[in-house]
Amino acid sequence: MKMTFRWFGETNDSISLQHIKQIPGVEGIVWALHDVPVGEEWPLEKIQEVKQQADQSGLSIDVVESVNVHEDIKLGLNTRDQYIENYKQTIEKLASVGVKVICYNFMPVFDWFRSDLNEPLHDGSHALFYDKAKVEDINPLEIVRKNSDELDFKMPGWEPERLADLAHLFEAYQDIKEEDLWENLSYFLQEIIPVAEAHDIQMAIHPDDPPWSIFGLPRIITNAENIRRLLSIVDSSYHGITLCSGSLGANPLNHVGDMVREFADRIPFAHIRNVKVYENGSFIETSHRTEDGSVDIYDIVKAYHEAGFTGYVRPDHGRHLWDEVCRPGYGLYDRALGIMYLWGIWDSLVRSEK
Repeated sequence: MKMTFRWFGETNDSISLQHIKQIPGVEGIVWALHDVPVGEEWPLEKIQEVKQQADQSGLSIDVVESVNVHEDIKLGLNTRDQYIENYKQTIEKLASVGVKVICYNFMPVFDWFRSDLNEPLHDGSHALFYDKAKVEDINPLEIVRKNSDELDFKMPGWEPERLADLAHLFEAYQDIKEEDLWENLSYFLQEIIPVAEAHDIQMAIHPDDPPWSIFGLPRIITNAENIRRLLSIVDSSYHGITLCSGSLGANPLNHVGDMVREFADRIPFAHIRNVKVYENGSFIETSHRTEDGSVDIYDIVKAYHEAGFTGYVRPDHGRHLWDEVCRPGYGLYDRALGIMYLWGIWDSLVRSEK
């Protein structure tokens, strides 16, 4: 497996490329142009600037997360074709600098959702938390407003321009059902995958986070059955999934290790993280260690090893440790600790095999 680390850019991250380079086994960054509005074509000069920065640090830029999908595409509006054309042009430009994987999602309105961004854990660290009762009982605009006021860094999926339009977006999705979303995703994939294949880039959709409907919005990439349906839409090795153990693992009915075993040849990119799921349906993000959460991280890594996985992996959301000033979920310390835990499992499997 190829280990990577998510990086938000020189002026948009508390973590430097030099910090990332010092984490053992990390080969590249997972990046995006976060200042380009969703739906716009990415400027080649900005893409090349990131490549130059990474090259100077000896890190690859093989994985992009995310080229976000405009809401008009998800809604199936008449304006979607222009946004799809912009997407195709961006794919071509990314291929020109050697990008191999594009992670994206098809979640309405929110790329992810948590009720609290700094919930205390028993050890004094803090983590992203999903309080099921709070989500069910409060207006989403209130939660977003509260969380946004606490942010020192822009959060992916919670960009100010998107949040400013929340009321309108909720209204637009009132009549959109799951089957409508499936139809609109199919339209998008049938347009995009041939372009990705022609440019040797694998498209890897991220599961819904959390993997169930929130605020009446449809969610369709939530379990193994849905992933089978997704992958059948276009029969191409360039159409795959970013298997996120934390997103899928928030539902105890999802056995992520079995998903890895079933879909390994369609997983070009993996997020590995742990969550502690409570009986009432709430969950909090923990360290990557299996014993600290509800997701069997050991079994997941073992499944990748059994499959001879050579794709890209990154540690996903970490806890907020040691008074680090950072973006919630994306500090240096806990993600670096997570990498070493993942390597520990992987290296022991390699050694035992020999």
